[in-house]
Amino acid sequence: MEYINKLWELIIAYSPKIITTLVILIVGLFLVRLITKMAKRIMARKNIDETLQKFLCNLLNWSLKILLFVVVASKLGVETTSFAAIIGAAGLAIGLALQGSLSNFAGGALIMIFKPFKVGDLIEAQGELGVVKEIQIFTTLINTPANKLVIIPNGALSNGNIINYSAEGQLRVDLTIGVSYDADIKQTKDVLMGVLKANPQVLQDPAPSVNVSELADSSVNFAVRPWSSVADYWDVYFGITEQCKEALDKAGIEIPYPHSVEIHKQA
Repeated sequence: MEYINKLWELIIAYSPKIITTLVILIVGLFLVRLITKMAKRIMARKNIDETLQKFLCNLLNWSLKILLFVVVASKLGVETTSFAAIIGAAGLAIGLALQGSLSNFAGGALIMIFKPFKVGDLIEAQGELGVVKEIQIFTTLINTPANKLVIIPNGALSNGNIINYSAEGQLRVDLTIGVSYDADIKQTKDVLMGVLKANPQVLQDPAPSVNVSELADSSVNFAVRPWSSVADYWDVYFGITEQCKEALDKAGIEIPYPHSVEIHKQA
């Protein structure tokens, strides 16, 4: 009977604290869900990538729950100083162990927020050229023209130079065509310009151009500059090169090539 009385006294003594703790726990969990939903709505309005939204919401959710756990434990009379020390030490250890991964995560977050490129863009970065296939939290995947999959860490990608060939929607194709010094410059320009105007994949706005760029050792070099859409770039590059050769041959304009001269001394 004595034990029952003591138990009853303990229940009476601690019931206000227990009830208060339960209220804090229930209200805290409700607030955690509410704050997480609000953060998700804000990120959705800011057009932040969905993958990053999920990651940040989960990170926020667990961080708030850990904080709530510490508050609840403190309300029950548990010493929270040791909890804080353990959490701090664990955070430091995890940070040191995942230093590279955290750098890649931060880089991925920056890419998803500032959007220097998007899926489907043709980019050049970290010495690689290709079309962006997927942007993940830690890495970005691109397909090269040879259909090789390149995986680039986001930390290095966000800290390096990025050339986005798709950003403006149009690309200039830079070609150099050399002809003989005997060729008429005006005729050559007309022939080359005729090729550019006849090709349906060459854009006329911006207008293509043909200009003398260099008086080389054995040729007069012309800078042939057609414009194309990003999707047609390689078709224009290879197609115009071939068509210029055919058009110059048809017009009787010589394309010089290296000659070797043998000199024989008479004994």
